[in-house]
Amino acid sequence: MNPEIAIRSNDAPKRPLRLAVTAGIATMAFALSACTGATGGDGGEVRNPGVIVHHQNGEPASLDPARTEQGEKGEAFIDNVYERLLDVGIDGPDLIPSLATEVPTTENGLVSKDRLVYTFPLREGVVFHDGTDFTADDVVYSWERVMTMNLPEGQAAALVDSVESVKALDDFTVEVTLTEANASFLYSVVLNTVASIVSPEAVEANGGVEADTPSEWMDTNMVGTGPYTFGEWRRGESLTMIVNENYWGESAKANVRWDITAEESSRVLALTAGDADIIDLSPSNVTDVEGAEGVSIITGGLLLEPIHLGFNMRSDNLPADDTIPGDFFNDKRIRQAFNYAFDNQTYIDSFLDGFGARYTAYIPQGVFGYDATAPIYEYDLDKAAELMKQTPYWEEGFTVSILVQAGEPEFEGVALLMKDGIEKLNPNFRVNVVNKAETQFDDDLGADPVPYALWVKNADPGADPHQFFDPLQHPDGDWGSKHGMRDAYEDPDRIADLIDAGKASVNPDERFAIYAELQRLLYEDPMWVYAAQEGLAFPYRTWLKDFTVNPLWRGPHYEYYSK
Repeated sequence: MNPEIAIRSNDAPKRPLRLAVTAGIATMAFALSACTGATGGDGGEVRNPGVIVHHQNGEPASLDPARTEQGEKGEAFIDNVYERLLDVGIDGPDLIPSLATEVPTTENGLVSKDRLVYTFPLREGVVFHDGTDFTADDVVYSWERVMTMNLPEGQAAALVDSVESVKALDDFTVEVTLTEANASFLYSVVLNTVASIVSPEAVEANGGVEADTPSEWMDTNMVGTGPYTFGEWRRGESLTMIVNENYWGESAKANVRWDITAEESSRVLALTAGDADIIDLSPSNVTDVEGAEGVSIITGGLLLEPIHLGFNMRSDNLPADDTIPGDFFNDKRIRQAFNYAFDNQTYIDSFLDGFGARYTAYIPQGVFGYDATAPIYEYDLDKAAELMKQTPYWEEGFTVSILVQAGEPEFEGVALLMKDGIEKLNPNFRVNVVNKAETQFDDDLGADPVPYALWVKNADPGADPHQFFDPLQHPDGDWGSKHGMRDAYEDPDRIADLIDAGKASVNPDERFAIYAELQRLLYEDPMWVYAAQEGLAFPYRTWLKDFTVNPLWRGPHYEYYSK
């Protein structure tokens, strides 16, 4: 699929661009030239010259790469201050050198024939923000620090589960040995925020490293090598980044300030008034800024973080109103019925305002392995009722609750449509939608077991299919273990073997065949309701030059922009 991308502007005609799919991974790159000088493209005065103001819908929980959760706000901030060995640029999904000078491949001899050993030649002349020189020992320190701390709220598992050893061969060469061949290693581990390189001197001067223990200093301070240095964090108000004048690469062109603005309506007002250069905006509210003077919107692409509803097969602590047993969703027929009872198209049209698309089980469109011929559930209440009639609950009825984060209309829409579809089947079926504030929602979703049988969220973004299948579908993966998927799958060993084989295989045709089979097996035995991929909707002031978006970034890379 190659959907068009459009930059909508009140000052210029629509300019269609294309979603590029290279090596099976979708990415989008956009460039918009604006007028130079003291005025913006709309003829108005540029506000806050020299500072890119981004109004965010939330703030980080931590600024420590060892502690930041996947998909959390801290990742986007970290990725501008810290660097990893590799990166992805503005032009596509392909990996590019960062602190490493080459991307390891078998062809260039930097990956061993058995694909267990990766060698990274490093960039010389790089200086940390504290003035210390970057060497191979800093890579070893940073990765071993993460594995020693091994914080459950962070992403340490990406390193712990994959890396047998990391060592410095000399001052500017690092060798990494894997526990097993992993076709997704460069994307899922090396590109991961948790693999960011920190200053050992800064860490050691402020408490050092303690096993299984967070670093209070690193939670709120940052010393990396990136194009920005850390400015300050005013809790609940703002965070700032300062241009790193000693950066090894091309210097950023403007400082950055995040303003924490929880209310979407306030963010819209800030953008239209010119007080914000970029804002976080739900696709369903794009019409609030369309046509505004001096505002452009990038729309039409698909984010690589699909929205889903999760089935929990193990919980002995459900809400008091729920009448279902903890293993209610162990019955495949019930999970299939819930899928048939969800109206995907109405969800896309009404709650995503048309900015969205279907995806399969479980590969987003644009990621390697996506099979357009794989089956997907269509809205069919007759089939849903037929399946439920085969269970005792058709006569007994039931009540079940869905957990949703308050203030997230895209997620609440999934729950409301699920409620509507299920309750239409039988007057004895009842679905309660429970909205909770972000901190309460995170606490419940972080509990083991989760105290709800159903919940709605989006997947963490990924560039490789294994990043979706391992945590979301593997019977012994993160959610598989937490939700009891092994006891619910009809053939859990077959699912596990295929997912493990997809990770290990380096043959693209073989990998595609594996994921094609998985998409069909997991259609028949679903562990999720696959709601939709959210469309891209990124509004900004037209005076912001060279605005670029890549869905493989965890947030904007501000070094490419200027005012």
